[in-house]
Amino acid sequence: MTKQEIRQEIRNRKRQFTPQQLRELSLAIVRRLSAHSRIAAARTVMFYHSLPDEVFTHDLIADLYAKGTTVVLPVVTGDGTMELRRYEGEKSLVEGSFGIEEPIGERFDRLDEIDVAVVPGVAFDRSLHRLGRGRGYYDRFLPLIPYAYKIGVCFDFQKLDEIPTDENDVPIDELL
Repeated sequence: MTKQEIRQEIRNRKRQFTPQQLRELSLAIVRRLSAHSRIAAARTVMFYHSLPDEVFTHDLIADLYAKGTTVVLPVVTGDGTMELRRYEGEKSLVEGSFGIEEPIGERFDRLDEIDVAVVPGVAFDRSLHRLGRGRGYYDRFLPLIPYAYKIGVCFDFQKLDEIPTDENDVPIDELL
């Protein structure tokens, strides 16, 4: 299958679930993520603020922030580009590009301080390749944080044996 065919297939699979069912499926994944030794030891974590069809991350982001972990989230700045901003609580979020809530907090430029990056994807494969939504934001950004441990999170129905890759695709280190 082509990348576009995979994206369509995963969209069709997601439509079989209600938002509430996806939230319930998220619980076990987020529990494993919150107990992950790398997350527990991290001083700075890059997360994504989930959309309704993604693994729900809002509560874990708030929990880590409350514990004193520096949490940074992406903010779309242009066509294919993003920067990171500090998460400073739910009140610091505004709706940004593509309906994603983005922080209005301080810009975070110390990319070498990111210990863990939690990365969304449309699909992941056994070789830890990820397929995004097709705009290349993460493909351009992940090379900027080579020392961060990259954890992909997705529902089981998003895990495939193989997805097509090219030279711009950055593999993750682990998939939950």
